[in-house]
Amino acid sequence: MKPASLSRSLVLSLAVAGAGAYAAPAEAARGFDVHDLQRLDRVSSPVLAPDGSRVVFARREIGQDLGKASTSLFVRDLRRRDLAPPSRLTPAGWSVNSPAFSADGASVYFLSSQSGTQQVYSISASGGAPVQLTRFALDVGSFKVSPDGSRIAVSLDVFADCGQDLDCTVRRLEERKQAKPSGVLHEQLFVRHWDTWSDGRLSQLFVTTPASGKTQPASVRIGAGDGAPGNVPSKPFGGNDEYTWSPDGTSLVFAMRRADRQEPWSTNFDLFRYREGQPLENLTAANPAWDTGPVFSADGGTLYYRAMKRPGFEADRFALMARDLATGATREIAPEWDRSADGIVLSADGRTLYTTAQDTGQHPLFAIDIASGKAQRVAGDGTISSFDIAGDTLAFTRNTLKSGDQLFTASLADPRAQRAITPAAGEVLADVAFGDYEQFSFAGWNGETVHGYVVKPWNYQEGKRYPVAFLVHGGPQGSFGDGWSYRWNPQTYTGQGYAVVMIDFHGSTGYGQAFTDAISGNWGSKPLEDLQKGWAAAQRKYPFLDGDRACALGASYGGYMTNWIAGNWFEADGSAPFKCLVTHNGVFDTRSMGVVTEELWFTEWEFGGTVAANPEGYEKYNPARHIARWKTPMLVVAGQNDFRVPLDQSLSAFTALQRAGIESKLLYFPDENHWVLKPANSVLWHDTVNAWLKQHIGQ
Repeated sequence: MKPASLSRSLVLSLAVAGAGAYAAPAEAARGFDVHDLQRLDRVSSPVLAPDGSRVVFARREIGQDLGKASTSLFVRDLRRRDLAPPSRLTPAGWSVNSPAFSADGASVYFLSSQSGTQQVYSISASGGAPVQLTRFALDVGSFKVSPDGSRIAVSLDVFADCGQDLDCTVRRLEERKQAKPSGVLHEQLFVRHWDTWSDGRLSQLFVTTPASGKTQPASVRIGAGDGAPGNVPSKPFGGNDEYTWSPDGTSLVFAMRRADRQEPWSTNFDLFRYREGQPLENLTAANPAWDTGPVFSADGGTLYYRAMKRPGFEADRFALMARDLATGATREIAPEWDRSADGIVLSADGRTLYTTAQDTGQHPLFAIDIASGKAQRVAGDGTISSFDIAGDTLAFTRNTLKSGDQLFTASLADPRAQRAITPAAGEVLADVAFGDYEQFSFAGWNGETVHGYVVKPWNYQEGKRYPVAFLVHGGPQGSFGDGWSYRWNPQTYTGQGYAVVMIDFHGSTGYGQAFTDAISGNWGSKPLEDLQKGWAAAQRKYPFLDGDRACALGASYGGYMTNWIAGNWFEADGSAPFKCLVTHNGVFDTRSMGVVTEELWFTEWEFGGTVAANPEGYEKYNPARHIARWKTPMLVVAGQNDFRVPLDQSLSAFTALQRAGIESKLLYFPDENHWVLKPANSVLWHDTVNAWLKQHIGQ
């Protein structure tokens, strides 16, 4: 890849400016590539001052050499109508995350490792020097400040048997570091989770007060309760949306799944209420499935949260719930709304819940009337990735298939009148042309409507035909919708001159829970039929797609499907439909997967029980049974630290290919997990995949 030009570097340096601050872009001269993808600044975590007058957000920057990234906080005064860009709030050179306003709007809290361990800081909302509020010897994983600012709830990774003694954890870690033997004895699962081997520590909540000197004030551990404690917030991706203070600051409610021997096959998160001097109370013991995301009403009398109904199913529908804390009465707010709710924000008048949800290939913001359950789409096109509300002011980040997250503000009275606070990718990369895209639909399995997207190459010309990257999403309960990705981004293919086709097959999210449920027990049937019919429908509708020059690519379940396609999708004449395949951390042997993955609830739900109890369920759609029919060239990608679809799955696929003499390559990352996250590794990944496509389907 050619290095970034000086002009491109200058354009990138303007990434925080508002869209209106730009001069007219120069004529686009090239397509988008992985270097653009990695160098673009990333905007996230918008938070509004309580009066809605200012918005603070995080912005990740990375050097031209794709070295270490740094994240800073920026602030924009929304009372100003000029075109001045947001200003830096946190000091240059600090890397920070998790911004939150104080209740009076005067300060902004955040996390930073500037002191050597990650701690809570505050800074005046108008700028100045940060003040360190915690001084633990351990990293603070997450935090929430009490409404009056007098206390802080923090999560710390500690050994559960150390109780309140934080020094106990520090000493034990140092002893392990100095010990000569390296062996670790485990007595129960999880032995490893996502990309980390268990060392016996759990993330636990502690309540403390802000430090006024160089020492940390006394802290109280909460959340252990009777029996086994659990991770609060959950691992590996849980955050401070899983716990909350009551408005009067007298209690905390948090979501927790007990870390006992059943944890690897359980999705039973409950909401617990902690009140000083009282026994820990399980508020949702009656529901054996997932409860999370607690939010109090302003008077503290009602708790809103999200709940699934089916134990052991991680992709069940999250319903919006309300619990009267005085009587214990619980009701579902919008039972007729067939979408799965994300995080909750309560309106100022307490009458509306705002949430995002997958919806027909997009991820919009919805307003749910608490009394009637009526759902109304508020901010639509593309993917709303995060949002905040203060009074009548809405702040949100939105991305699409043509731009990464862009920050907008609007009034809830007229959310269509949006004000761009940060620029779109096309404004930053003035010399880049992005591929246009269109959603289409067709009759898939059982004649039911299935949707997909087609993206044109950046240099599209009417009448020409283009080779195709046929992308298969993972999950499998997921979606390749109208959104931006830093791992599987269609624009990195259209920027190389390829068209892209993506099908949201049965099992995808955002089309109703029955559609999502359809894939369980049917991994190789209904989705394959949708992909076959979608590929045929796309070629009929879009004559610029060159069906004779196409490659199928996927990761995780998408990698499973490419392995399945290799042995189960053939044309009438016996030929393979694709000239090449790419399988990234894909499931090769479903039976082996059932006993080597870590989150056992996933495979046990998808295949109808344990491997011992239902071996036929695992073998029915097992790609390993069909390797004798493989003949398509395949690139295999694997990460050493992927414990979701462990390395043996990828090595098995590559071994089968090599032993059969099928053209194949293995791209192995010793320092990546289920995803390729390091910028330099991402460049290598894209370069390798693009070279594979170029070799087999041209440019």
